[in-house]
Amino acid sequence: MSATALTSRPAPPRRRALGALRHRNYRLFLGGQLVSTIGTWMQSLAQPWLVLQLTHSAFLVGLVLALQYLPVLGLAPIGGLIADRFPKRRVLQLTQAAFMVPALLLFILSWTGVVTYWMVLLAALAWGLVQLVDVPTRQAFAVEMVGREDLMNAIALNSSVWNAAAVIGPALSGVVIAFLGVPICFLINAVSYLAVIGGLALMRNLPTLLPDLARQPLQQRMMEGARYVRRDPVVGAMLIVVGVFSLFAMNRLTLMPLFAEDVLHVGAVGFGLLMGSLGLGSLMGALTLALVAPQPSGRRQFWVGVIWALALLGFSFSRLLALSMALLFVAGFCQMWFLATANTRIQTATPDRLRGRVMAFYAQAVMGVAPLGATQAGALASFVGAPAAMAVGAAIAGLVIVGIRVAWPSVFTLEPSELVA
Repeated sequence: MSATALTSRPAPPRRRALGALRHRNYRLFLGGQLVSTIGTWMQSLAQPWLVLQLTHSAFLVGLVLALQYLPVLGLAPIGGLIADRFPKRRVLQLTQAAFMVPALLLFILSWTGVVTYWMVLLAALAWGLVQLVDVPTRQAFAVEMVGREDLMNAIALNSSVWNAAAVIGPALSGVVIAFLGVPICFLINAVSYLAVIGGLALMRNLPTLLPDLARQPLQQRMMEGARYVRRDPVVGAMLIVVGVFSLFAMNRLTLMPLFAEDVLHVGAVGFGLLMGSLGLGSLMGALTLALVAPQPSGRRQFWVGVIWALALLGFSFSRLLALSMALLFVAGFCQMWFLATANTRIQTATPDRLRGRVMAFYAQAVMGVAPLGATQAGALASFVGAPAAMAVGAAIAGLVIVGIRVAWPSVFTLEPSELVA
């Protein structure tokens, strides 16, 4: 398949429920991702637990978590350039193997009892450096496995796996830590990457969508993606609104404990119920997208974004646990629909030769600004309280999406078939 084959045909009006699963290559990828993501979630709990044991400092725990996403914030365009320059399957095989290194090191160091805080810090940084290449490559690889017609379904299924693993991984991690110890979580995560590597090795008949970049200067290659984002109104606006929501409306780990303890007075059990409601909403949103297979409509995306902001605003005023849980369920559902639609519309509008670089900016908008969002939410909550911090963030996100709708109506009216160049 040529590099223009995917960009020249419009997205079909009809979509199959679970259409991505009819592609053998994607089934291999999804199975590997399920195993690997459970391992990733296990390490995501074991690592801060280890840091807390070593330092007894919440600040140092947060520093490790922030360092994991710092490379994506500052260096993501480099990862996108690599994604566009080399075969994506080969790049993913290398990144998955590279992810094993910090996990194995943490296992060995913690198992032997010689681990120190700075070692965990370096392992987190190494994981973040691998991620800045892995994330845009993995995002851009989906269209090579399923084509444009099943792209949104693949994104929804990926999200379903991520949210299902977010339930299984932490629960399994807690059992493993209690009975076998923290080091075993790192070992399980390291081994889990073999599932993705094996699935990638078994893939066949993938299209080759590699541009000829060898003659272009490095700086020109890096700037080409940025220029495209700046000139395409839909892609640029999608990245802005996703970044704003990530910065102001997705700070659950920062604000939710404060709501549970100081606002709703429901303690650790209530905290779990609040987080579970948000996670269940996200999972149901992803499963609904996968099963219903709707057209990625800009008009629907706008209203879903507005409802997302209103649900968070309502949550900030709620003082009843049941109502708060219901509003968080709605917020999680809308968050998944909104982000999956944004991802699909960006990839649909982007030429194949630039997809990796553009998806690097998407990674920055979703993941890279997360530490900044957590910082601003925590700082604002310390001055005006968690409800006001949540209300301000939701209001800013809602006003931005409405402002874009008023200033550039086409951003939320153009459909995928109109976005394809």
